Amino acid sequence: MSVRNKIEVQSGVFFITFTCAGWLPLFEITSGYHVVYRWFDYLKSQGHHIAGYVIMPNHVHVLIGFCRSGKSINTIVANGKRFMAYELVKLLRSQDRQDILSQLSGWVNATDAMRNKRHQVFEPSFDRKECFRLPFMQQKADYIHQNPCKEGLARIPEEYLHSSARYYYTGEQGIYPVITFMELQDVDLSAAR
Repeated sequence: MSVRNKIEVQSGVFFITFTCAGWLPLFEITSGYHVVYRWFDYLKSQGHHIAGYVIMPNHVHVLIGFCRSGKSINTIVANGKRFMAYELVKLLRSQDRQDILSQLSGWVNATDAMRNKRHQVFEPSFDRKECFRLPFMQQKADYIHQNPCKEGLARIPEEYLHSSARYYYTGEQGIYPVITFMELQDVDLSAAR
């Protein structure tokens, strides 16, 4: 479901997906995977939990345990996308990728342009599914981890570097440390942070 409506709850486990504008492989083009990890660091510093992820060349899937923080989940994700957009634009400028920057500029709608928006880095909304039950969390974790295999980026899930699959399949943390959705069951997300 594409989110243009406010998520009413302030805590819980959510499967979040956001996509680069025009499905451009911006994370791959810029080698900007670290930008997503920096957002994850920020989320953790605010008391949230990363329980699974995959950073594909042109989109991100993440399973997040949001604690009650006083900010809406919509705001948290929107601010994260804004931060990542600025960082990816900086990388494109440093790599002198005027071709991509021009393309991103051309996708800014008139209303946003009037507000001085210069680049459309991500699709305007994001997809989210609230995860109430363990079988649904398992389904989403499996989907996340199989994504690179379906796209031909890895033979087996744990081979793909920008994913939490290694931890789920082998018990060894990958590039970015996570907790599993099972471990997340022991965390009180409703407690105010």
